[in-house]
Amino acid sequence: MMCKKKICVVTGSRAEYGLLYWLMKLIKDDDELELQVAVTGMHLSPEFGLTYQQILRDGFTIDAKIEMQMSSDTPVGITKSLGLGVIGFADALERLQPDLLVVLGDRYEIFAAVQAALIAKIPVGHIAGGDTTEGAIDEAIRHSITKMAHLHFVTNTTAYKRVRQMGENPEYIFNVGSPGLDQIQRLTLLDRLQLEAELGYTFREKNILVTFHPVTLDNQSPEEQFNELLHALDFFGENLGVVFTKTNSDTYGRVINYMIDAYTERHPNTKAYTSLGQLKYLSLMAQVDAVVGNSSSGLYEAPSFRKPTVNIGDRQKGRLQASSVINCEPIQSAIIASIKEAFSRDCEGTINPYGDGHSSERILKILKNIPSFRGLLKKHFFEVKE
Repeated sequence: MMCKKKICVVTGSRAEYGLLYWLMKLIKDDDELELQVAVTGMHLSPEFGLTYQQILRDGFTIDAKIEMQMSSDTPVGITKSLGLGVIGFADALERLQPDLLVVLGDRYEIFAAVQAALIAKIPVGHIAGGDTTEGAIDEAIRHSITKMAHLHFVTNTTAYKRVRQMGENPEYIFNVGSPGLDQIQRLTLLDRLQLEAELGYTFREKNILVTFHPVTLDNQSPEEQFNELLHALDFFGENLGVVFTKTNSDTYGRVINYMIDAYTERHPNTKAYTSLGQLKYLSLMAQVDAVVGNSSSGLYEAPSFRKPTVNIGDRQKGRLQASSVINCEPIQSAIIASIKEAFSRDCEGTINPYGDGHSSERILKILKNIPSFRGLLKKHFFEVKE
């Protein structure tokens, strides 16, 4: 009997799990592969909704829980969380002994897992390397993970070129598109009436979905930037319905969450949620008139719904964008003007540059076709010819 290849998928946040769901399901259902699931970060935090429970409800077994989330979201607190994560993943990987670690993106929880895998000589498959986000520390973390990874599942041709430019073996760089679009292809979304019942939210004449994360490299504080956005929302009054999704556990993210709570208490046309889950989140995206903030979902998923995105500030600067994206400075007047433009923009012809919704199937096929992951460990720097 052939020994199954053990694939350990790491997830630390609600958004990332939504992107990984279909790949995890395909691995779980495959006869040649064995899925291991390691959860960490916000999934294990009551403050962020204990979202590991959704993973269990979806039928997955959790093979390791790595506690690393500290109550502080200051730079010191985040750094200590990172250290705890490396320690926790060292123990988890020693016990699980996976043949390959699969990670997505650029968060510090994932950085911790990959550092532990590097020392343990466990090969890494990295999804969504090669992007640029100049306003956040995620930029450096993402590129660092690329240099520690052995298989690269990039989401677009520009990212492919960047990973190649970093000296990675072109034989192991695969342009598969964004797995976030796989959910859009497969989910049966909730309609407006179902959403109102599920969320206790009443749609207004115009509605927006707002997600705003701290910009970790800007001189202007996250609080100042978010205040500009809130003042801009005040301009539109109570005819504008606003649904907030709260921040990740980024540096000073709690400040923004407190501000959201205070704002929604004063404004009956608004609602805020710690974690919506992929079905409700994508269903909302399909129903609103615009996506506003600085989340990558405004660039990755929103174009598939042909919805305009108001992308505020530098957090996503440098990332590939569809024609439906409107960029603006984190200044009240600019945000007001951009939201007005979004309401009048025709996005019917929008083409999503991040693929066709079949990324997970491509990744699965690649994983099955590689005879030995251990053979990937020794890496050679591939020069880019002039």
